[in-house]
Amino acid sequence: MKIELKKKPKNVTIIEGFPGFGLVATITTEYLIEHLKAELIGKIIVSEVAPVVAVHNSKVIEPLGVFYVKKYNLVILHALTNVKKFEWILSEQVIQLSKMLNAKEIISIEGISSTIDKSSEVYYLAKNKNSFSRLGLNELKEGVIVGVTGALLLKDGIPFSSLFAESGTGLPDSRAAANIIKVLDKYLKLKVDYGPLIKKADLFEKKIKGIVGKSNQTLSLQEKKDLSYLG
Repeated sequence: MKIELKKKPKNVTIIEGFPGFGLVATITTEYLIEHLKAELIGKIIVSEVAPVVAVHNSKVIEPLGVFYVKKYNLVILHALTNVKKFEWILSEQVIQLSKMLNAKEIISIEGISSTIDKSSEVYYLAKNKNSFSRLGLNELKEGVIVGVTGALLLKDGIPFSSLFAESGTGLPDSRAAANIIKVLDKYLKLKVDYGPLIKKADLFEKKIKGIVGKSNQTLSLQEKKDLSYLG
């Protein structure tokens, strides 16, 4: 495993989002990259993860891309591949990236199940509680956090915060992602217009679902082939 970077900006804020419930994190990072015109400055290569590469509009999409927005000194870690079973490895890579760039803070994005039919509140877990409580957010009191975010929460000595958006469905949820973006906009003063994400929610959801879904389908077929060879 290794991190390859063409540029190494310092004192950055890192936003990371891995595919999870409602694909909230993936939609959030994808929209930020497009809307802020982020530059691809590198990638994370994890040899243990199958080399599945998605192609969209004739462009190869990095499975684990590292993007940079100079105006806000913001690094966005964008994942479009299934990372199940490799969460601990990837959490170490996120920490390594933060050290390489002297990150001020790592902000993790997650979707969490809601009992209502539409996305609603955004919650937080952070050492810097005052900053988020001033935004009117409630701290997450109960829940089970898995994946890369769960692994990072168990690490000591890193400037780490996490935002959780309620989603009433396991399907791609652009509206929950928009709620996250509203918070990030206020917290980081990004001046992001989340309106287009709401207006084009269906198209955006289909795009992300298609890319991630095809990657997962390819991995599933590969696993079946491997089993047939062994059997």
